[in-house]
Amino acid sequence: MTERESRPPSDLFTSPDRRPAPAEALAALQARIVRCRRCPRLVAHRAAVCAAPPRRFHGERYWSRPVPSLGSVGARLLLIGLAPAAHGGNRTGRMFTGDAPGGSGEWLARALHAHGFATQPTSRRRGDGFRLLDAYITAAIHCAPPGNRPLPGELASCAGYLHAELALLRRVRVVVALGRIGFDAYLRARAALGWPVPRPAPRFAHGAAVGLAGGVALLASYHPSRQNTQTGRLSWPMFEAVFAEARRRLPPRGGSWGGRAREDEVRGAGRGGPRRAVASGGAPRDRPGGTARRGRASRRRSSARGTAS
Repeated sequence: MTERESRPPSDLFTSPDRRPAPAEALAALQARIVRCRRCPRLVAHRAAVCAAPPRRFHGERYWSRPVPSLGSVGARLLLIGLAPAAHGGNRTGRMFTGDAPGGSGEWLARALHAHGFATQPTSRRRGDGFRLLDAYITAAIHCAPPGNRPLPGELASCAGYLHAELALLRRVRVVVALGRIGFDAYLRARAALGWPVPRPAPRFAHGAAVGLAGGVALLASYHPSRQNTQTGRLSWPMFEAVFAEARRRLPPRGGSWGGRAREDEVRGAGRGGPRRAVASGGAPRDRPGGTARRGRASRRRSSARGTAS
């Protein structure tokens, strides 16, 4: 290992002889994340998942590397998740991308799009047209961990990357933490950077909003994993409300984003929670995208009222 490889990730851009522009530094950081092999257990797990994919993904080429963050350096909305899914981001190479219907990636893409933070409500593969708008997605850890349970040492090894990202994302004003681990990771990162953190430390609770120094708001949400959505712990209206609050705090740049029609669609889809469907094995699964017919009707009503669609 070279001297540069052994340095903490948060020290990568502190050379006194040359400080790259934030966008350049962020791109270099993502390239370094993709090359990371700091955690032997995670490296082995990535390889094992790739070697024995489920039948539905046979023949696909897995990314099988650390998954870089997604978004631009000028984003005002920051989202922090737990880790890439073994057959989602670890397969496609993009955060919250490629999950099965009803998975966390589908929930997140739809919520982001509904409030003007993404170009489309689906995120299935790289190059599919999904793009973040004024938003940035990262994670507490960039490799898929066994059982979705990273070890404390693995979280610590990856923390420096988050520290470096926060130092570069200077325009962030709202942070959405998807789950307790993302919530705690963000607060620890702030403390590590020397930024003020409330004492006693805020406690995670879905829907909590914490005001932080520098005009930053930290919003907490349960993670949209199947463990939460299929058990009813997290409903679609609960999840969507977090992004409605983020949009309320971040007025769109340069005019309207067509929010009236999208909010109408979300409200129609959210009546009674996400539509339930029965999987082939008889177990219900959430389908936050299962209300297209009502969504189209909502857009027609919005158009009739002269609102954007």
